[in-house]
Amino acid sequence: MRLHLAPVLALMFSLLAWESPEAAPASPPVQATQGRVIPSSDGLDILSGPRRVEVENRILKDRLDGLLPRLMAETGLDMWLVINREYAEDPVYFTLVPQPSFAARRTTMLVFFRKADGTVEKLSVNRYPLGGDYTSAWAGGDLDAQWKALADVIVSRNPRRIGINVSREWPVADGLTAALRDRLREVLPAEYAQRLTPAEPLVIRWMETRTPMEAEIYPQIVAIARGVISEAFSERVITPGVTRTEDVSWYIRSRFESLGLSPWFFPDVNLQRRGLACTADGAFCGEEGVIQRGDVLHTDVGFCYLKLCTDTQEMGYVLRLGETAPPAGLEAAMKAGNRWQDLLTGNFAVGRTGNAILASTLEAAGKAGLRASVYTHPLGFVGHAPGPTIGMWDNQGPTAVQGDWPVYANTAYAIEGNIRHLVPEWGGQFVQMKLEQSALFDGQRVLYLAGRQTEWHLVR
Repeated sequence: MRLHLAPVLALMFSLLAWESPEAAPASPPVQATQGRVIPSSDGLDILSGPRRVEVENRILKDRLDGLLPRLMAETGLDMWLVINREYAEDPVYFTLVPQPSFAARRTTMLVFFRKADGTVEKLSVNRYPLGGDYTSAWAGGDLDAQWKALADVIVSRNPRRIGINVSREWPVADGLTAALRDRLREVLPAEYAQRLTPAEPLVIRWMETRTPMEAEIYPQIVAIARGVISEAFSERVITPGVTRTEDVSWYIRSRFESLGLSPWFFPDVNLQRRGLACTADGAFCGEEGVIQRGDVLHTDVGFCYLKLCTDTQEMGYVLRLGETAPPAGLEAAMKAGNRWQDLLTGNFAVGRTGNAILASTLEAAGKAGLRASVYTHPLGFVGHAPGPTIGMWDNQGPTAVQGDWPVYANTAYAIEGNIRHLVPEWGGQFVQMKLEQSALFDGQRVLYLAGRQTEWHLVR
């Protein structure tokens, strides 16, 4: 029997609520999601076709009408131009146009003008009308006529500061090609060309900010990722001595695709075991190969659904014959990993930079005796989204520009990093706990969108 997504996940969350009273989130959709292991994704009815489009367009209208005016005022822009061509789309383009939309048709120009009453006028200068909330400002003609129409739209509204998507440091804010920028300057009167300014702050704030409507659905999306991992790290998929790590990777990818979901990177699965060296410091621990009893498993998966992306890493253990639980040393390692997460999320505060959060977390981890590495990043329309960088796997020091970006309320993150923990049962060898969970910062607390892993996935 096929079940609808919302009631199935509501049941999941109600079952998980008693397990983990460690957080008291503010809103009902997130309230019961601080649990441990989420059941498999069997029976989920993922929205497809017109149902998915309807939800995405409802969210888009809410963002354009409610969020964009506030962000344009916050960043001091009177007008924002998004100009791109077919198959060379601006990275922000698909976050702004109604679905279904597969490309920018020919040359597509979007114009957002902040009016005196604070609302934003949304115009398209495009041979093919976009529909939705966009008013068509051009009836058609050749390319020269289209550029003239754009210039007329701009001059007639007389904006003081005109944002264009050019950026040296942020790829998502650098979507205006050199040729289109040159053409724009050519068609504008000189005084208007001088008003062009990088829209970098607006693009980042638009991409990183999550609305209440998005926060409402994000837990269900992340729960799907956790459910697929729960399936993959079980005897349903893994036969010790037979199954290879790459078999599990392909299972995860195929499972997402069977649900109509698009992975944004190929799933990674690797193993650690006694006798495979893992040092106290240095590169990632983990190898590929045939999975054996007693192995520790790790996976890193990510997909996008309803325009929101996930990024999740969890750990599994393959029970030896006669075992009913992992060795005590591995149980302690999971608790140490959770302790590291608490130290990191406890350092989030509005206005604090990514570099400041990194430094405070590493200092606190050191005092707690944790061998920790932090590489947390924002989530949203893309998996590695713009916003504050909180460490990088190959750089545990401050990063310029991205690391100096401050934390804002209503932004989502992949709480990502690892700790190395000594396992007595492995002869004092280290195990590396590589953990990553999707979370929302509401301005006061970091809330795990679909819980976090506090117990091992077990392959029996």
